[in-house]
Amino acid sequence: MNSRDRIQCTLGHKEPDILPVDFGGGPVTGIAVQVVYQLRQRLGLDKPGTHVKVIEPYQMLGEIKPDLQDALGLDVVSVNNNGTMFGFDLVDWKEWTTPDGTPVLVPGLFNTNKDNNGDILQYPKGNAQLQPCAKMPKSSYFFDAIDRQQPINEEMLDPKDNLEDFELLKQTEIDHYRLETDRLFTETHRAIYSTLPGVSFGDVALVPGLFLENPRGVRSVEEWYMSSLTRPDYIKAVYEQQAEIALQNLKTLYETVGDKISVIQINGTDFGTQNGPFCSKEQYRDLYLPYQKKLNDWIHANTPWKTFIHSCGGIYPLLDEIAEAGFDILNPVQSTAKDMELPRLKKEYGDTFVFWGGGVDTQNIFPFGTPEQVKEDVKQRIEILGDGGGFVFSTIHNIVANAPIDNVLAMFEVIKDYR
Repeated sequence: MNSRDRIQCTLGHKEPDILPVDFGGGPVTGIAVQVVYQLRQRLGLDKPGTHVKVIEPYQMLGEIKPDLQDALGLDVVSVNNNGTMFGFDLVDWKEWTTPDGTPVLVPGLFNTNKDNNGDILQYPKGNAQLQPCAKMPKSSYFFDAIDRQQPINEEMLDPKDNLEDFELLKQTEIDHYRLETDRLFTETHRAIYSTLPGVSFGDVALVPGLFLENPRGVRSVEEWYMSSLTRPDYIKAVYEQQAEIALQNLKTLYETVGDKISVIQINGTDFGTQNGPFCSKEQYRDLYLPYQKKLNDWIHANTPWKTFIHSCGGIYPLLDEIAEAGFDILNPVQSTAKDMELPRLKKEYGDTFVFWGGGVDTQNIFPFGTPEQVKEDVKQRIEILGDGGGFVFSTIHNIVANAPIDNVLAMFEVIKDYR
């Protein structure tokens, strides 16, 4: 099998020729730019000091170029919108240095300042004359949204304010999807994983409206969660109109790329905490399931694509509802959260979901253990999740910047053995 065949086989819940692997297919299976830099150095792909592109500046994810894809044995490539969460495009690259000294390339409108605490500030559309929308704390490696919630007047609250984020694809975006999909389908043998703006309902990474100059409506993460209880009709009104825009964009995307993509991510909303879901089954069924099902049903009726849900935390109590909503692929498989033990998930849901992630304990062993501990953990997880197919190896969420490079290499050593 080539990589595309391998992923398609896995998506059909069959065991492929060798273990399928994804890093960099989507914004939740990426690698921090610092780790990409170290990998390229340790594998002899670059000279010291060679800059690495930051292709997702909110999470500071690094570009995984074809030579690194080959070296790591990756099976998936990505087609995403060329924009960023800050509202500027991935163009006009310039040199920048991360706080830990990693040489990187960032988009031309990646404009930052430091505040009095030493935190790095980022701005909507790169306009430093505006109020900052995000900050990278001096002890961190990526950005957090800044709360820009305006005082809420209940009588004036309008769902249209929370719909500013969602719009129909522009012709330039459509052209980008077409050209990039055609290129990757023709020039590579890898499966294509695509994302599309505006298809995830209630994703609190997006609620603050980082790219908006003056976000209106409910924009505080805390206020948004509270609105699920205090303003459910408002939330539903937002989702109903968002779903209509999303459906039109899905239709446009299929007309543009056809059957060339294998996977589409249509949820990034985290429904779990470390100790269980943040909402009840009833609330999920009321506020989320109808809108997710509407998109999934259209995709399954009109395309061969498989749909991908990313949801961190202990979501075991919601898995029946997530299956009812029509999702095919479960990520990141956060096995360190309550009730998310891998043998249990594989036994009860192995025929329902393809598990995309869960390949190493990223909360404990990966950042703090030894390479030998990492190897043993990875082996056990591959044996459990890979049995009979339906498993694409990736970590639990992105590989973060402070993951020891020797542990990262130890993980890939085990992956290579299984391949």
